[in-house]
Parts: sequence; C-alpha cells; structure tokens
Amino acid sequence: MPEARSLPFRRSSHCSMGSCVEVALGSADGIVVRDAKNISGPALKFTVAEWQAFIAGVKGGEFDV
Repeated sequence: MPEARSLPFRRSSHCSMGSCVEVALGSADGIVVRDAKNISGPALKFTVAEWQAFIAGVKGGEFDV
C-alpha cells in the first residue's frame, strides 16, 4: 500500500469544525483512514471487505447511540 501521506484523501462536505476523518483508496485492496486534524499522524488501513462491513453497519444503525 502506498505511503498514506501521498494518497488523495477526501473528507465529507459536512466537515466544518475540524473533528473529521479523511478517507483514501490505498490500493485496489485497501482503504486508508486518518484524523483530519493530524494528517501526519498514524493512519488506519482496512481491507475492502472490512470497509464494506463498516459502511453497512453505519447504514444499518449499528453504531447509533
């Protein structure tokens, strides 16, 4: 997977207060997530299957408080 700093990260258009994450396609088999306030900090790497499971959980209300 390429170095996280060189990836084209995107963040939600709803992010206005800085408490956001940024997401990038690391390669054909991975997604990279980082803290928008600490872009030189560590990045989390997920497989496509892990990311799809997370998105399904979000859409399904699994993480609602």
